[in-house]
Amino acid sequence: MTQRITRFFLPAIVPVLLVAMWWVASAGSTSIFFPPLAKIWLRFHELWIFDLVGEQVVPSLNSVLIGLGISIVLGVGLGIVLGLNNAIATAVGPLLQFMRYLPAVAMLPLAIQLMGIGPDMRVLIVVLGALWPVLLNTIDGVAGVHPALVDVAKSNRLRPIDWVFRVVVPSASPQIFAGIRASLAVSVILMFASELMGASQGIGYFILETQRQFSLPEMWSGMILLGIIGYLLNVILMLVERFALGWHRESRS
Repeated sequence: MTQRITRFFLPAIVPVLLVAMWWVASAGSTSIFFPPLAKIWLRFHELWIFDLVGEQVVPSLNSVLIGLGISIVLGVGLGIVLGLNNAIATAVGPLLQFMRYLPAVAMLPLAIQLMGIGPDMRVLIVVLGALWPVLLNTIDGVAGVHPALVDVAKSNRLRPIDWVFRVVVPSASPQIFAGIRASLAVSVILMFASELMGASQGIGYFILETQRQFSLPEMWSGMILLGIIGYLLNVILMLVERFALGWHRESRS
């Protein structure tokens, strides 16, 4: 019981201390660029609980979740194929590395020209960046299946579909989830970047517009909200990973 309480409260200590220090240090601030945290919190409460959620938050979450979902499906599917076939992986390796290091943000102007300003463009940008961590981690995980498992599968004459879904995917799933967690962070970053250049709504658009209007407390509230959303998405993904990989932790303990 004590360990559970410690695990729950320990991660909150540093954030609470930092917020308290920020609140006290900024209490007497007269700077337009660094308003008091109390004023930022007031605007946060007025704007985001819950007036602008449907107008600004939902479009951003849609871009992240749809783009990440497409990236997971494509990344895992292609990763299994390439991980099981070393010849194909070697042939397309240079292309994968080229696309991996081509920043998705650099393709924003082209995406806007081809698809216009809209949710489809933002989803495309998220996919172009979030695909690679999932894909490359899946390839490594599939290619690194333990040789003993290969021998067991051959001796039991497993069908190819059983081999993939009962042996390969479970064995590679820890690395696949590591790639998904990296892709989640990339998805949030690219969602924000795409909304700065190609959106008429969303959290990124809101932050940019409030900065242009010198509404700095509102701008700070949007930045804080973005961090909170990213943190909550990561917590949800960690819970999913813990549930899906419970067998993996038990086998290592």
